[in-house]
Amino acid sequence: MKRSLFLFLSASLLAGFAFAQQPPPPETLLPHPTGLTVFKDLAYVPGGHDRQKLDIYVPTEGSGPFPLIVWIHGGAWKQGSKDGCIPRPWSQKGYVVASVNYRLSQDAKFPAQIEDCKAAIRWLRAHAAQYHIDRDRVIAWGDSAGGHLAALLGTAGDAANWEPGPPAESSRVQGVIDWYGRADLTRVCTDPAMAEHPVADLLGGSGPRVLEIARKASPITYVSKDDPPFLIMHGDADNTVPFQQSEAFADALKGAGVPVMLIVLNGVGHGGQEFLKPDKVRIIDTFLREYLSRPRVAKSP
Repeated sequence: MKRSLFLFLSASLLAGFAFAQQPPPPETLLPHPTGLTVFKDLAYVPGGHDRQKLDIYVPTEGSGPFPLIVWIHGGAWKQGSKDGCIPRPWSQKGYVVASVNYRLSQDAKFPAQIEDCKAAIRWLRAHAAQYHIDRDRVIAWGDSAGGHLAALLGTAGDAANWEPGPPAESSRVQGVIDWYGRADLTRVCTDPAMAEHPVADLLGGSGPRVLEIARKASPITYVSKDDPPFLIMHGDADNTVPFQQSEAFADALKGAGVPVMLIVLNGVGHGGQEFLKPDKVRIIDTFLREYLSRPRVAKSP
């Protein structure tokens, strides 16, 4: 497969802890010098873990409702913070941006992390009017471990067992931007060298005994024709998450008829400023315009 720029586009376009509407939560309201209103440390699980909080960046120009970008940070599922919100500048382009913290692997094992991401999206939809969010236009975007979780939101949007409580809101997303996320975690079951790997920490072990949970934690397991469009970006010199992970994932999505773009960054490793160079930002903007240009109804779980 040629290592330059891969573009897979399907001809078909996707049509477009549960929370009912609750009183507005306590929040810190900060004016922002670049035309944003910032809401910090909002608890998306009332009375929950300290990590179950998010920040929201709302444009001050325009009345909305605005499409929503949900940022999920990386850090091998054991570190990282919502404070490093890479898509924050997109709030100046007419998007609400939410940056999510989730429980780390030392706090709780999988599936706590995807449960938190789904809970955050449900909470954001329940409070859409308050934060000028268009509840029918939601993109999940993450890097590394966050890319894995964003991808899982995309392919496992109908996994009701990760959404305890009545389905008052949907956690489905209308698109995914996956930066070098791991799509298949099952290697931890066959490679002894991964016994001390962050994947083993996430799953609570390694070897054949964790095969079932490794499959459940793998976005590639759930690929189906009703998945939302994907933009996958990965460096082919990545020594942390092999490029072949994204290559196989894009092939699986394409095979299922899902609109998918795989952007390969030649000679680039695990992250870096290359992912935000002007030509890459144009690709991201084009993807967002294409799939958020009109409402795509969020299906119920």
